[in-house]
Amino acid sequence: MFNPGAGGFPVQVNTDTFPALPTEQPFTYAAVPQVYGTATSPQPGISPQVQQWFQAVDRDHSGKINWQELQSALVNAQGQNFSETACRLMIGMFDRDKSGSIDITEFSQLYIYITQWLSVFRNYDRDQSGNIEEAELTQAFQQMGFRFTPQFIRFLIERSDPKTHNRMSVDQFIVVCVQIQRFTEAFRSRDLNQQGQITIQFEDFLNVALSCSV
Repeated sequence: MFNPGAGGFPVQVNTDTFPALPTEQPFTYAAVPQVYGTATSPQPGISPQVQQWFQAVDRDHSGKINWQELQSALVNAQGQNFSETACRLMIGMFDRDKSGSIDITEFSQLYIYITQWLSVFRNYDRDQSGNIEEAELTQAFQQMGFRFTPQFIRFLIERSDPKTHNRMSVDQFIVVCVQIQRFTEAFRSRDLNQQGQITIQFEDFLNVALSCSV
């Protein structure tokens, strides 16, 4: 998943799984697996290995890493660098001062975040192909507690993979899960009766769409 030749991180995947929320109640909001190490929970101390990886990825030696530098270090199973969308998303989640780049402390948190997402991805990639196909994605969302239709699952894959329309790489999977979680949280905050239905004004709808999209 990572490209050592381009200063990428060695893969050290935490094999812990993340339980889905129960769905026995009349209506329970599903949730994507929880991954930790967010920008709001700084990690005490930075290991020498993380410092070494940071220096390798920080190609201009600025003491900061932007999305382009991150992209050059991350490679999916198809031998392609992570998408611009995925890299911008991940940098943005840990960029506390909104400078467009992250320092070594934020980078150490991002590394934990990525390795945990790799663990989640590998758990759902049943055939270990490095991709998630339609049946695997359906099972993944069912385990998370979502009950999406086959048409919607197919739409997610086709939207993520416009070339072959039949698979989703790890970076595409991360983007889709983060987007769905953001929309779920926005929807839930407006669903005052927790019934899975809301009435929304057009301007509020636009606000949700623009705020939650990557």
